[in-house]
Amino acid sequence: MRKIFFILLIVISFVAKAQETMHPTAAQSTPVLIKNGTMHLGNGLIIEDGYLFFDKGKIVSVGSGAYDAPANAQVINAQGKQLYPGLIAASTNLGLIEVSAVRATADFAELGTMNPNIHSLVAYNTDSKVINTVRSNGILLAHIVPSGGYLSGTSSVVQLDAWNWEDAAYKMDNGIHLNLPVLLNRPGGTDQVKSGLETIEEIRNFFREAKAYNMESTHTKTNLKFESVKGLFNSSQSLFVHCDLVREMMVAIDFAREFGFKLVVVGGSDSYLIPEVLKENKVAVILAQPHSLPSAEDDDIDQPYKTGAALQKAGVLFTICLDQGFGYWRQRDLPFQAGTMAAYGLTKEEALSALTLNAAKILGIDQLTGTLVAGKDANIVISEGDLLDMKTSKVTKAFIQGREINLDNKQSQLFEKYKAKYSIK
Repeated sequence: MRKIFFILLIVISFVAKAQETMHPTAAQSTPVLIKNGTMHLGNGLIIEDGYLFFDKGKIVSVGSGAYDAPANAQVINAQGKQLYPGLIAASTNLGLIEVSAVRATADFAELGTMNPNIHSLVAYNTDSKVINTVRSNGILLAHIVPSGGYLSGTSSVVQLDAWNWEDAAYKMDNGIHLNLPVLLNRPGGTDQVKSGLETIEEIRNFFREAKAYNMESTHTKTNLKFESVKGLFNSSQSLFVHCDLVREMMVAIDFAREFGFKLVVVGGSDSYLIPEVLKENKVAVILAQPHSLPSAEDDDIDQPYKTGAALQKAGVLFTICLDQGFGYWRQRDLPFQAGTMAAYGLTKEEALSALTLNAAKILGIDQLTGTLVAGKDANIVISEGDLLDMKTSKVTKAFIQGREINLDNKQSQLFEKYKAKYSIK
């Protein structure tokens, strides 16, 4: 009887702190000093036995040895632990979809093929149960990307601890997303290359008309689609082109040259074949799905693991992302995919920079985050082990803009629930 009562007590306490009762943390009110930890700054540098002091959401000082913190500061002893910048998911529909099989929970695509005026941010659901499972692995920021059609709309960067999409917004409308048609014929099918090139010409004509529209000082009638791409022409936004093949990337580069766009390739499985071209044209790459099979049958079986190292060696700015189709729940695996690439040519710090500083540069937020340096937002992860190693990674604390966030989530709660049910210690 006592055993049953004890189990019921645990279950009741579990329910009392269920995710439904969790809420975003209030703004930082007390300065915090983290000391004695090994700090990975995100820019390739490591500080052993270091300290990090932050206040009012900003990093104030970083260094080695001791630091004279104010008397009212909270002190965290990170002896034997690792400190990292918060990781950034560079391309995902996290918060735009909850259950892929339930259509009512999916809000990541719009009807039609040309929707540059769609804003993904307004559909972002801060109450998603998936978000907490992602940030418990150290991912604190996400680039929320629309899909569907050819011109899908605008993306935004969000921080993963917010009441609503307005609170979540970290950088709004930072880019327009273009899904290029696949320029590859398949046996027995239609001429996909021909139809794809016709579609590309339609898209090119759209941008030519938009350029002419935005060069006019006044308009007799407002065109929302043309207005929405104005940032591409003044370089306040980037054009994110989703494609994989070399011929598709060359089309994207041709777009950038003609219109003067800042270009980011998303996918880029064949990017290792043209790293010098990408470097010459200042093209950044968001590599998709390192844990995958090669895109061509004559590629090395481990080519997806090695592509990051090829781009790094050539000086191409790159980060990685997971398959956007199901990427919303798989983002928690992002650090481990980077860890695999560290075994195939990248150093551990280069792999970390891919998910922090590189991602921040590509998304236009590197003045705010991406490294543990004074003046930037206090987006910090503390782990008992290597954050990029699934065997040792265990995030114990995380801070977003100085706020210590709750690392609990639905999955950890279910784990505790059924431990209680089956009396597992």
